[in-house]
Amino acid sequence: MPTNIRYFAILILIWPYLSAWSQEPSTRPNIIIFMTDDQGYADVGFNGNDKIITPELDQLAAHSMVFDRCYTAPVCSPTRAGLLTGRYPTRAGVFYWGHALRPQEQTMAEILKKEGYQTAFFGKWHLGSIRKDQPTNPGAQGFDTWYAAANFYENDPWMSHNGQPVHLQGESSMVTVDLAMEYINEASKRDAPFLVFIWTGAPHIPHEASDELKSLYPGEPDDMKNYMGEITGIDRSIGALKSGLEKLKIDKETVLWFSSDNGGRLPHANNGHLRSHKGTLYEGGIRVPAFMYWPGHIDPGTTEVPVSTIDLLPTVLDIAGISSSVLEHPVDGMNMMPAVRSRTDQRENPLGFWVYPEIKGHSVRSDQIISDYNDILQGKGDRNTINDGLLNLPEQDYSGLDHYPYSGTSVWIDGQWKLIQTAEGYELYNLEEDPSESNNLAESEKSQKNRMKKALRKWQKSVVASIKGQDYE
Repeated sequence: MPTNIRYFAILILIWPYLSAWSQEPSTRPNIIIFMTDDQGYADVGFNGNDKIITPELDQLAAHSMVFDRCYTAPVCSPTRAGLLTGRYPTRAGVFYWGHALRPQEQTMAEILKKEGYQTAFFGKWHLGSIRKDQPTNPGAQGFDTWYAAANFYENDPWMSHNGQPVHLQGESSMVTVDLAMEYINEASKRDAPFLVFIWTGAPHIPHEASDELKSLYPGEPDDMKNYMGEITGIDRSIGALKSGLEKLKIDKETVLWFSSDNGGRLPHANNGHLRSHKGTLYEGGIRVPAFMYWPGHIDPGTTEVPVSTIDLLPTVLDIAGISSSVLEHPVDGMNMMPAVRSRTDQRENPLGFWVYPEIKGHSVRSDQIISDYNDILQGKGDRNTINDGLLNLPEQDYSGLDHYPYSGTSVWIDGQWKLIQTAEGYELYNLEEDPSESNNLAESEKSQKNRMKKALRKWQKSVVASIKGQDYE
């Protein structure tokens, strides 16, 4: 029998098996990254708040791995940049809020898209442009579908749908989840798994809960009714998300990450026993409520191992079965799955934080920007009246780093030890014995302080090198 006929005959015999294999649903899980905006460590029932109404989050946390020491940047844009890239946000050029993520960074969405995932983004972007033609919009960073707000947003928000402004109606968090569920309903019909980001605009100021949500807190002053109502709105939206996944029968095939983007903003937020608030490098500014939910795959519990939102990228690669060889640049994050599986309480890689005051943030008023942009697209607006820089955030000027490269406030966390460098000097805390950071040990534990000072300075030097582009050479 001629060779080509023999191959054809073999193909006919095995075709039914090949066909069945090609149609078999992917064993790679779906992944949802759900992040709130300025929610404090204790702004959930599962972290000890008996006044806040968060039954959905509390129930999810009871069936999840809760990360009691989950760290973020002290403000929003850096946290978002670190989560997407697995790199310290300072290394990626995002020192403060309102900074664009550099186009040359490699994101989680870009990686998973290349590996066959469907990718979508819903909610607060705050890492660059919401215009279709700009290199810092969500689509340019790997998301096939996106409804993006330029910054925080309230009820009835404006968003940019793949670059086209749309005015939505409804409670802010539920609107966001409804958009995501509409997408998930369609994405779940396809063979490929999906990666979905849901980043709410709540409970960021100004707090504007619906009347029904405010009515749940009759004993609170009006400002707290709005704040706490927004958190319960988040809770209801994540409950709707969970119910939607169960209805589609994909809840056991879906990993759900939940966290805030930074510590709570006072006076409304509740950071529990933690010191200080959003914008600082004390625990109240960088430690947030967080858990990972994957029914049937992750045993419920709580871990004290320090983790960070920069750890999500290597963790997602592990979950999705993707080799780290796909990474184009060095990452700082740690795969969290070994800690989840073996319940280890140690972290191999210390965590660094750096607030650099000479590089300021760009103010971004989301609804105004997108509605003005819509007027321009409709031929109704004067282009000279809108700040185009806020639609396409410029890259930062880092030339000053050559003159004062280590100013500002920085932190090095190594296990239970935390070193803080400020303009006044150094502070050292043992977080295991003193989680509220009330006893400065910088003088009594000088050898520990000096060891950590050297490690902090070495890390800062590597960050400056990255900012200057040496990671891309």
